[in-house]
Amino acid sequence: MSAILGRKLGMTSIYTEDGNFVPCTVIEAGPCPVVQIKTKETDGYDSVQIGFETLPERKVIKPQGGHFAKHNVAPTRHLKEFKQLVDKVQAGDVLTVENFTEGDTIKVSATSKGKGFQGVVRRHHFGGVGMSTHGQSDRPRAPGSIGSSSYPSRVFKGLRMAGRMGGTRITVRNLKVLQVHPADNLLVIQGSIPGAMNSLVEIVKL
Repeated sequence: MSAILGRKLGMTSIYTEDGNFVPCTVIEAGPCPVVQIKTKETDGYDSVQIGFETLPERKVIKPQGGHFAKHNVAPTRHLKEFKQLVDKVQAGDVLTVENFTEGDTIKVSATSKGKGFQGVVRRHHFGGVGMSTHGQSDRPRAPGSIGSSSYPSRVFKGLRMAGRMGGTRITVRNLKVLQVHPADNLLVIQGSIPGAMNSLVEIVKL
């Protein structure tokens, strides 16, 4: 079991050894120093905190600076905790893409692209009213009727309606590592992953 933080660079496509043409995502992963090892005795739970992307000293606020100085680690822009790394790393270790090999099965978590306030056609794939039913005659992309009459005289929770779309944490499992480039800190992963270009991603080996 291994985990690492990375940055989504974009998508491309490659030919595999058996001649298949597959789409893939390129991720700049690591190096990620181990910042803090949390234990039940000191923090109430077991976890490992790692950092990613070196942060210039001029951009480090005092609370963060004290945290990094206490653990004798250079400041980083991102901090994440992974319970999967408990008992597998030590303070001072640096995680790199060398912990992954071609063919590994992984899961990737990231924040999806935010799309703002969207209607039901785009957000929930409604087909539109089409015919002039539910009193709809000139608004084909409107949701139509949303509730019952005398009973239950309310709209049920969770009803699919217009609202903010995207910008949520999404995890994609059972992805495969196609290539590992330690010299450039790159992972090439089969398929697509959530998030925009240059967004932060979390990679965990299954």
